[in-house]
Amino acid sequence: MPFPRASGILLHPTSLPSRFGIGDLGPEAYHFVDFLADTRQQLWQVLPLGPTGHGNSPYLSYSSMAGNPLLISLEMLCDRSLLYPDELHDLEQFSPHQVNFDEVIPIKMRLLERAASRFHEIVSDEDKHALAQFSEECHFWVDDFAFFMALKNAHGGAGWTEWPSSLARREPEAMAEWREKLASDIFCHKFLQFEFHRQWQALREYARDRQIQIIGDIPIYVAHDSVDVWAFPHNFMLDGETLAPALMAGVPPDYFSETGQLWGNPTYNWEELKSRGFNWWIQRIDALLDYVDIIRVDHFRGLEAYWGVPAGETTAMNGTWIEAPGAELFETVRQKLGTLPIMAEDLGVITPEVEALRDEFEFPGMKILHFAFGGGSDNPYLPFNYVANSVVYTGTHDNDTTVGWFEKISDYERNRLVQFVGCLSPEGIHWTMIRIALMSVANQAIVPLQDVLGYGSDCRMNTPGLSEGNWGWRYQADVLTTEVRDRLRWLTELANRAPNRSE
Repeated sequence: MPFPRASGILLHPTSLPSRFGIGDLGPEAYHFVDFLADTRQQLWQVLPLGPTGHGNSPYLSYSSMAGNPLLISLEMLCDRSLLYPDELHDLEQFSPHQVNFDEVIPIKMRLLERAASRFHEIVSDEDKHALAQFSEECHFWVDDFAFFMALKNAHGGAGWTEWPSSLARREPEAMAEWREKLASDIFCHKFLQFEFHRQWQALREYARDRQIQIIGDIPIYVAHDSVDVWAFPHNFMLDGETLAPALMAGVPPDYFSETGQLWGNPTYNWEELKSRGFNWWIQRIDALLDYVDIIRVDHFRGLEAYWGVPAGETTAMNGTWIEAPGAELFETVRQKLGTLPIMAEDLGVITPEVEALRDEFEFPGMKILHFAFGGGSDNPYLPFNYVANSVVYTGTHDNDTTVGWFEKISDYERNRLVQFVGCLSPEGIHWTMIRIALMSVANQAIVPLQDVLGYGSDCRMNTPGLSEGNWGWRYQADVLTTEVRDRLRWLTELANRAPNRSE
């Protein structure tokens, strides 16, 4: 679906300022929305919002439909007397520049559990009714998720295939017994989902009132250790004996890796999904649209054909391309949910078939300026090769910051860039690249906040392939200065990307 001309900022909520060790949905989230409105942005792109596991990657979540309780604002819980301000002091010791996940998570989760334990005593009948209504409306995922997390806690955080076989295989008698045993913990996880939903919807409404839409990511695959695979094993290619992935996801060897990338997620059992009318996918997309306005499909090419690697392989070299029913999926979703507000992450080696699938449904593809200045004039990431129905980025969360990128590129790329723009902005290379993105014909232009601020490689969000040190970057509130606001607003208006406030 072509989108109107607009621009926005890429920032995950964990990167927001707060006094409590990790960004959240409290006051600073609203201040960031004000910054977007002040600078005439219309888009806020976040990464996946789900609860994260090992490595803290939002792309490896325990659920494709749940929210991350670590984003819940403790200050807002204090406003409702579910917590008290003096209980938050342990979280005020942490650096404002980086999330120390290992230390923040246990402290914050204890506080969230305490708030859940006070719910029945403190809150109004109206809140209790709202929780019951949320549970009913989200029953298709929240009951299984709350039970899954309670079971995971009860088994020391072990993956579900390491639980007793009766639970791993969801035998009714064992399920009933453990549901009763873990009733209090199950309620806690359900309450946290309710509270995340309540706080997120309030923030989303605040953004919507300021003509700002939220773009949310949908990772194509889900983690093996997730409620999705445990509760719906028939949807995935699993070994019937071990319940491990029988066919793993990844990408084949290429210029960047001689052995390819072996992600380890189970691939989909597309025949089974199709026989059920793609019901799980429809529920997943519908659940995400309850949180965001536009969906960016990560690894979009895997919905046309995916690289499947047999169990037992230690690299992605011995995989094969397998056709996926992407067109049937999107047509079914469109019939059920209507117009598809989808952007396609179509980076990498993309075939004509993938482009045809993208274009059949008019999904805008991605253009990355960091990739534009290698090669020749036919480079698809050079702005004069764009079509209007596309989304241009200076870089993404997987790229270095623009300042860091510019320091490392070859002389050839640097010379090509200078020749393209004529001269570099005296305010810094980041403003040169922002200007190129905003002035392009692409309908949408997205800039990571690190690039707006001119930060270097130490503020990079993620380095693919590194198992540690990712996802933790945060900014401080005082860096969104009047000078930064004025320059971004001026460029946005000059590029004809500002909203029409009379609408």
